Amino acid sequence: MQDIERIGVYTSGGDAPGMNACVRAVVRAAVANDLEVMGIRRGYEGMIEDDFVEMDRRSVSNILQSGGTVLKSARSEVFRTPEGREKAAANLQKYGISALVAVGGDGTFRGASKLHEEHGIAVVGCPGTIDNDLFGTDATIGFDTALNTALENIDRIRDTADAHNRLFLVEVMGRDAGFIALHSGIGGGAELVLIPETITEMDMIKERILSLMSAQRRSTIVIVAEGDEFGGARGIEQALREDSDFADIDLRATILGHTQRGGSPSASDRVLASRLGVAAVEALVDGHADVMVGVVNGETKLTPLRNVYSRKKSIDYDLLKLTQVLS
Repeated sequence: MQDIERIGVYTSGGDAPGMNACVRAVVRAAVANDLEVMGIRRGYEGMIEDDFVEMDRRSVSNILQSGGTVLKSARSEVFRTPEGREKAAANLQKYGISALVAVGGDGTFRGASKLHEEHGIAVVGCPGTIDNDLFGTDATIGFDTALNTALENIDRIRDTADAHNRLFLVEVMGRDAGFIALHSGIGGGAELVLIPETITEMDMIKERILSLMSAQRRSTIVIVAEGDEFGGARGIEQALREDSDFADIDLRATILGHTQRGGSPSASDRVLASRLGVAAVEALVDGHADVMVGVVNGETKLTPLRNVYSRKKSIDYDLLKLTQVLS
């Protein structure tokens, strides 16, 4: 691979707390390695539309604690086409960018891998998604913050549930993965956790809820991942309301939604993002490409991007058993 003089950094897909910390780390690590840095606004859309900005140490000052992403993010249908990727590659060549750090998730890495495959651009990915569902890393940037945001809201809902002896169905994010639901369910003392990785048996759920509310004579919290097969909390709510056994139960559904994406990143996410950003630059300097940097068992690890987006990260089924024991 040719020597790198200038790299590009961008954020893509859904925003995640800690993305700014990662961008900051990439820029400062690049400068420390005598590399120039260009920020690419709005992900692949900005790459195609020539939305580039020079970055240096000062340009990333005071962003470590900020949520969202200073480089913005956007979906790009045009980039899915060979013509769109060719235009993006031409703009990268125009600015002398021969290597990229991509901060995002599955879709981001698929696009980055295509750029490497078709145009020879060296790419290294940093896992940035609140879902924590990427193979090749124990934690993704944003997961810890999203989890704690969900947990804080669950604690507040528990207060109201206890005051009125209510059943609350609390929906957390997780269209395809139940990591937030599983961890917040344990941390929030939920009586049931429903996730996409398991089959939701409505008869069992009804029996379990009725048994809990009868035995405890107090509030019940059920955590539902948005990707649950019954359509999230609203779908479960509808099924319960159609059952006469639940006619006298005070039932509420609460959807936490995008509150989990925003806010200042936790200390854990700031450290993880900083560590991964520096590792990504070092991987490029060492000649690596088409890989993602992750942390596995406390150590930095490189995983080929094709393995990241072609394999599904499994939940810890021991934690799922734990929710059943603790409820």
